[in-house]
Amino acid sequence: MNKAVESNASDRGSSPEVYDSASRPAPVIEEALALLRYRDLIRQLIARSIKTRYKRSVLGVAWTMLNPLLTMLVLTLVFSGIFRYPMQHYALYVLSGLLLWNFFSQTTTAAMGDLIWSGGLISRIFIPKSVFAVAAVGTGLVNILLALVPYLLISVFSGGTITAAVLFLPVPVLLTACFALGVGLAVSSLAIYFPDIVPMYEVVLTAWMYLTPAIYPLELVPENIQQVIRFNPMYTFIQLFRVVLYEGRLPDGSLLLQGVVLGFAGLLIGWVLFNRKAREYSYRI
Repeated sequence: MNKAVESNASDRGSSPEVYDSASRPAPVIEEALALLRYRDLIRQLIARSIKTRYKRSVLGVAWTMLNPLLTMLVLTLVFSGIFRYPMQHYALYVLSGLLLWNFFSQTTTAAMGDLIWSGGLISRIFIPKSVFAVAAVGTGLVNILLALVPYLLISVFSGGTITAAVLFLPVPVLLTACFALGVGLAVSSLAIYFPDIVPMYEVVLTAWMYLTPAIYPLELVPENIQQVIRFNPMYTFIQLFRVVLYEGRLPDGSLLLQGVVLGFAGLLIGWVLFNRKAREYSYRI
């Protein structure tokens, strides 16, 4: 009996475990570790996005392939038929630029929209706030993979250039994905505090697209405008993508290095901006 009492007293006298919120890691590190723990949730969100997108579509997955093809036909008619710009396989040139641009614009827009629409879920349970942006980029990677199928078919039947360099294609795509994730996180952090950012970003995307030689050759614009366009990060990524897919060769070292720097710099800046006040988002959305 005495031993039991002494044991209980000893238990009561022991120091209880105390949680110190100040000992939490920095938000940028904490968010990265949380993403690793919730990687299964990312896979489920990607699967849900793909199923939801094609569930009520008559064309289903085929629309991912037809959408850039129809846009390519219109733009080819305008630039090649009306302006008479001489270029071999101009349709493939336009399509290659559209594929990467659509990937960037759709993923950044989805990253922002998914976070805002999931505000009710974030305020109830703990999940990494960046999980929606990562899932949006993952969904975009699936979509661009599907959209590459018609490009390859058209290239084969029209005499385009498909070489072994196409095996290098994941590199420019993943570098663009890093940059898109950074931009998506950055605009999402702004949209949480300023809802008007959502429609404003759509306008910015429209202007950004016309400042990117995705649907026209750079040589088509005046020299002074060309100098401005070369500072556009998407110009670098589309050049990388096009060199491999459209021209059928490996990019030179300087272009590749520029893509690596821009991709990871964009991701780092967006990651820091997003996580700077990530712990407040549950109360803002």
